This record gives sequence, structure tokens and C-alpha cells, in this order.
Amino acid sequence: MYPLKFHPFLRPMVWGGDKIAAYKGIENAPAHIGESWEISGYPGHESVVANGALAGRNLNDLVREYKGQLVGGKVYAAYGDQFPLLIKFIDARDDLSIQVHPDDRLAAERHPGSKGKTEMWYVVKADPGAYLLSGINTPITPVEYVKLVAENRITEVLERFDIRPGDVFFLPAGRIHAIGAGSFVAEIQQTSDLTYRIYDYNRPGLDGKPRQLHTEEAKAAIDYKVYPDYKTEYDHTGNRENVLVDCPYFTTSLYTLDKPVAKDLSGIDSFLAVICLAGRGRLQVAIPAFADGPTKGHVINVRRGECVLVPAEATSIVFRPDTCRTVKLLTSYIR
Repeated sequence: MYPLKFHPFLRPMVWGGDKIAAYKGIENAPAHIGESWEISGYPGHESVVANGALAGRNLNDLVREYKGQLVGGKVYAAYGDQFPLLIKFIDARDDLSIQVHPDDRLAAERHPGSKGKTEMWYVVKADPGAYLLSGINTPITPVEYVKLVAENRITEVLERFDIRPGDVFFLPAGRIHAIGAGSFVAEIQQTSDLTYRIYDYNRPGLDGKPRQLHTEEAKAAIDYKVYPDYKTEYDHTGNRENVLVDCPYFTTSLYTLDKPVAKDLSGIDSFLAVICLAGRGRLQVAIPAFADGPTKGHVINVRRGECVLVPAEATSIVFRPDTCRTVKLLTSYIR
């Protein structure tokens, strides 16, 4: 195996804007792209390889063929033939609906064969006044929740955050949340599309009718506990790995680099997804089949808006920014 790039799956949305096309340098892109799925094993929208001898193959087919060699032995044992993470960019020109996602237990009970949805956001860009909603700010009961939705007052009990680039939010299943207008985020999540729409500001859909809500379904999915803070604080030190989120579903780190930094991959038994947030550089990956020396391996270029999937059989990686430039990267794997 070698590091893989994929063709993005662009999803036009009525609420989408023009940031994704500009950010990724896509010419003649569809209007109102709301989401760009970068690495996906979601059925029907599996990522397709864009580079090398495996170009044209879809990701889940490769997981099925290469198993632990691609995703890691323990990951394959836990998730089987479906790639376990969905990585995307989201551009919200308008406010998105207020939502919650079920956890694995509730998903399996209500939607056999499905996983829950724990996710995280990294704010890439933010217009003046852009905001996110995450979590509740006052204790409520399930009965009070239903009443607040019916009275168009649910936003009164949700924590609102004015955002700027670099902000991070972890969203475990059960946490009420919403992306506000002007937000452009990178999202890392479980491979699931289970969403309960709680409230949509009484807006009509494209057919002129109110959009379907899942108020009752969400009642059992919501975590009603109030937490002291819903925004993730982290170390911003450059030229090192800064862990943002470490949970059973993914471990995500940030690198802001103006010089090469290496990471030992030999002990993680997992793929490594690399998302380039800013700048450009190279990934020098030591893979047994490609290694031709103690520090050499497979080299792949990466630029802003691109994602690379490093196979689990890789033993190490060196992140190299372009000369006289800074590169900003997110990495994610399953521990």
C-alpha cells in the first residue's frame, strides 16, 4: 500500500456557499457547495482513489481487500469492511438546523446495522458574526425540551459561541448542536449519517413545506447534562503534535509547522488521515514495500484542502513544509 488521495464528493446544499471551491481551488464547481466529503466509507458515497495504481478504486473495496494492512488489525476487527471515519469540509452560508445524533447503542436499537455519530469541528474560516451552538446551558427535562421546541424557544437553553479560525469543538453523540451562518469547518466523525433534526426556525424546505423534524426521536438521544465548557482548549505550540481530541472513535491532532517534524507510527496499528488546512508541503512516509533506506520512503505532496490516507502498515511519517512557508495539518487515527 501507499498513501492515497481521493476525489472529493461535493454536495450542493441550499445553505451552501462558495468557500469550499475557492479553498480547494476547484474550477467550474457547482453552486452552493455545502459539504465536500474528503474521505468517506459511507455506503453509496465511498471515496474514489485519485492517485497511483489504485486510481478509480473505492475505499471500502480497498478495506475489504487489504484489511489490517490499510486500516490496522484492531481497527479492521472492530469495524470490518467499512472505513470507520468520515472527513469533510462544511461551508454554511445560512444557519443549519439544530440537531442531535444518537450514540452507538441507540443507533443499533433503532437503525439496525448503523453506528452512532460522535464528531468534532475545527474552524477553518469564520465570517464576522459567525457562530456555533453546542450543548445546553441550563438543566432541562425531556418534557421541558419538547415544550421549548413547540414554543420556538429551544435556542434559549443552548450555548452559543462566536467563533474564529482555530476554534475546536468536540461533539459526542447526544450533544445538541448547530452550525451558524458564515462558518467554514473541517469535520471528523464516525461513519454515520444518522441525524435527528430538532428545530429548523420554522423555515420551509425547497418544496415550500416545513422540513421534517425528529423532536420525539431526539428526546431519548439527548444528553441533558450541563457541562462546564463545550469549547476545546489546546496547546498552540508550533512544530510539534498538539492533541485536540482523544476519544474511542478518533484521536485528532494539529501540527503548525515551519520545519520538518516526524511521528512514529509503528505502535498505533491504525491508518493515519492527514488533512491540510493551510499552506503546502510533503509527507515522507516509511512503508516497508517502498522503503529504500533508513530515512527514505514514499513521498507525496499535499496542499491546502487536500487529504491523504496513510496506510496502517506505515512505520513513520515526516511532515515537511515547503521552504519558507508554514503548513497546518490535522491528523486523525483510531487508537
